[in-house]
Amino acid sequence: MRPRAYYEAIATLTGCIIGAGVLGIPYMVVRSGFWTGMLMIVVLGLASLLVHLLVGEVALRTKACHQLVGLAEKYLGKHGKFGMLASMIVGVYGALIAYTIGVGRSLAVIVGGPEWAWSVAFYVVMSALVFGSILVLARSELFLESVKFLVLFAVLLVLFLSRHFDVAKLSGFSWQNFLVPYGVILFAYLGTAAIPEVREEMRVCPRFTRRAIVIGSLLPVLAYALFTAAVVGVSGAYTSEVATIVLGQMVGPFGFLMLHVFAILAMATSFIALGYALKQSYHEDFHLPVVESWALVVVVPAVLMVLGAQSFVRTLDVAGTFAGGIAGILIVLMHARAKKFGEREPEYRLTLPKAAYGLLIVLFAVGMLYQVVLLL
Repeated sequence: MRPRAYYEAIATLTGCIIGAGVLGIPYMVVRSGFWTGMLMIVVLGLASLLVHLLVGEVALRTKACHQLVGLAEKYLGKHGKFGMLASMIVGVYGALIAYTIGVGRSLAVIVGGPEWAWSVAFYVVMSALVFGSILVLARSELFLESVKFLVLFAVLLVLFLSRHFDVAKLSGFSWQNFLVPYGVILFAYLGTAAIPEVREEMRVCPRFTRRAIVIGSLLPVLAYALFTAAVVGVSGAYTSEVATIVLGQMVGPFGFLMLHVFAILAMATSFIALGYALKQSYHEDFHLPVVESWALVVVVPAVLMVLGAQSFVRTLDVAGTFAGGIAGILIVLMHARAKKFGEREPEYRLTLPKAAYGLLIVLFAVGMLYQVVLLL
């Protein structure tokens, strides 16, 4: 029987990964062609699994407790530290903004009232939870993740059994559009910030760390593939930016409620995990007081939203490409250095050929280059 910490670690990782990104994937998959998008889901899912295992080993090779920024400084110096900080800031702030926009829309559809009011209410509650300890994180994530996966099962059942579901809608493949869903899907897999938390939670059973990371990384791949197939099979070309919005009009009252509850839970769990990780990075790696660290996490996204950051999918696309790309490349370099200069024997080790490191770097670099071209 596995210890409770094992399940809490899996919940923390899946909670960090499965957030607003899952709601934007179907829209981008429809734009690229269904099978093009599904291939990208698998490719980036496996790449993310490998990156999570790499950073897990780096954390286990290090005696002291560090967040990603601290690990980057230890093995790559000041340039690595500020590169990783930039990645976390773009990724986490982009995520918190996207989650707040998405939850505001979902609650407005369910309950009524202005989106902005629900967004503010959600942001206040989540900000309070981010202020908590690692124990609060573990317990809240385990509970919320359990509920979230039960709701996801209900959502998939409703969609696959819907009279609107048509396998003929699951079609289309184009190499030309291969990179179209790249940014949103990579955003949906952003989970590296949770790995130091996973290591902390697994201190009582470190030998299960690799297994927890593998399961916590593969569950989102399965969830994204099934959710995307279910959504596109029902709404087809009419799939909206936030997948649940159009679907709610096609699946009846129960399906309508389950879709939006899943959306809210997905974004809430990821908000807590990512916000906590950035707060701890400010506190542990920059030695800021807890209150100041928390304030930096919650004030900046609020200001950006007031200034006009309101595009859901575009936020996911840009944040995912650059946050995931920069972090992925730095983690590959960190792993190579940690194998030589690590301070302790890790509970697991990965032996990769240099070509594998190179392929990961190329994958992330090409995605960022593509996004730069789109922005010009």
